[in-house]
Amino acid sequence: MAATLEHQSLGCTVQGVHDQNTGVVQFRGIPYGNVSRRFGPARPATPSSGVLDCTEFGPRCPQAHVDVGHLLRIPQHHVLPPEAEDEFACLNLDVCVSEAHVSLDRTGRKLPVLIWIHGGSQAMTFGSAASKLCDMSKIVSDSARLGEPIITVAVQYRLNVFAHGDGKGLRNLALLDQALAIEWVNTHIGGFGGDPENITIAGESAGAVYSHAHLVAGAHSGIRQSILMSGSLYLSPPQPRSVITALRQRVADELGKAGSELTLESAPAEHVVEALTRANIPSWFLEEDTTLDGWRDRRLGQRLLVSDVQFESVIWRHGMWSASAASIICAFDLVQPEHHREQLKKLYGIHPDRPSSCKIGALDFMNDYKFVLPAEILVGRYECAGSTPALRCLIDEPNPWQPSHGAHHAVDLLLLFGGLEDVESYAPGATRAGEKLREHFIRFVNGSDPWKRGQVAAFGPYGMYQELDGDGEEMHMRRRMRNLDLLREIEAVVLDRVFLELARGRISLLN
Repeated sequence: MAATLEHQSLGCTVQGVHDQNTGVVQFRGIPYGNVSRRFGPARPATPSSGVLDCTEFGPRCPQAHVDVGHLLRIPQHHVLPPEAEDEFACLNLDVCVSEAHVSLDRTGRKLPVLIWIHGGSQAMTFGSAASKLCDMSKIVSDSARLGEPIITVAVQYRLNVFAHGDGKGLRNLALLDQALAIEWVNTHIGGFGGDPENITIAGESAGAVYSHAHLVAGAHSGIRQSILMSGSLYLSPPQPRSVITALRQRVADELGKAGSELTLESAPAEHVVEALTRANIPSWFLEEDTTLDGWRDRRLGQRLLVSDVQFESVIWRHGMWSASAASIICAFDLVQPEHHREQLKKLYGIHPDRPSSCKIGALDFMNDYKFVLPAEILVGRYECAGSTPALRCLIDEPNPWQPSHGAHHAVDLLLLFGGLEDVESYAPGATRAGEKLREHFIRFVNGSDPWKRGQVAAFGPYGMYQELDGDGEEMHMRRRMRNLDLLREIEAVVLDRVFLELARGRISLLN
């Protein structure tokens, strides 16, 4: 059912979609930026006049195909809808608001805003509203039902090689695209009933990396708080230009094999995607930039909520199982001094005559170093500052279709948004955990503490919800907290070498 809104700052009538079953209105595919040429800077979208049709989802950035359903164990008979791709029109966003609040006039209550930045290793779109995986309808509907309504904005942006320029102009185009989207929210969200001075920026995995980067850069007004799910700059730190240049060159080399006249600047987008596929680059990175300098030591002024799942390192599982015990031991042998090296091997079960123990231990180390330790560092830094609060939660509900897959990386998307709950055989425990997760995140977006400060919220398993002592017995049973003491003692530059040696060429969303 169509819904229309006279939008003052956009200067037009916005036409969206009203879902009477969920009680929400979506304005889909709203352009927030224009890109005139490949690798060019984005400019604010040209103002519309008349009627702006926002009844269809906008295109995403061109990308190599990845089966999102593989990692998430979505039943094979459930086919995700195809999504259009366009390198110039992918700068669009979706606004979702409850039917009771979309028509508020300027004197009505302005709703807190949740800006969502999707993940996907900075290479692809891992979850969009169009796919239902990150459909905001349920969290918006639940917020209205709970009497704590929010408005959401989900952002599409440039990815992979399209986001990394030609090495001559601007860098980190994805981050700049998102910054432009945040500016759009500052300017225009009030016309949809949102409060531009009360924004929560959130993301999962690469989306959390970007969200953390925006907090560090500190250039955006209105961002009061952030939710970092399964990611931070600790997961994917900014890399030197040489690293980005090498990735870009791999794509250019594949283009050259297809035709000497094809270049990154001039080749049709479909040829670039073919080259991306052949180059097989599963992850891209932010490039080092002055706005991100000293990010490890930057004190953030916004409220923070940090979450992780039990088995984050699943994305390296297949690659690690094909590794030899000898190669894993070589990686851990990079640790100096010797007593730290031997302690680390002992903690993670790295033994030359036990290859399975080596592989599991390597995955445990990667999980702890890139996800659990950063979460504890971020929250601990806030506690030391003693002012702005930081909240910590664990999302341990197993996969709703294959519970033996565990509470793996990205399962939190299924729970938080509940967009695929109607797919056959979705576990009731996951439904309950998702309801609790949305309830508590909605409270956070509304500015309240969803659980007691100093406690750690635990969602799952089996649909349960608990609040744990951060240093209590159950926290230690759910996470390898004692291992973190040793990881803190060893210099980050040393552990980075170990991680890179273990991770190189082994990450995949097909796990």
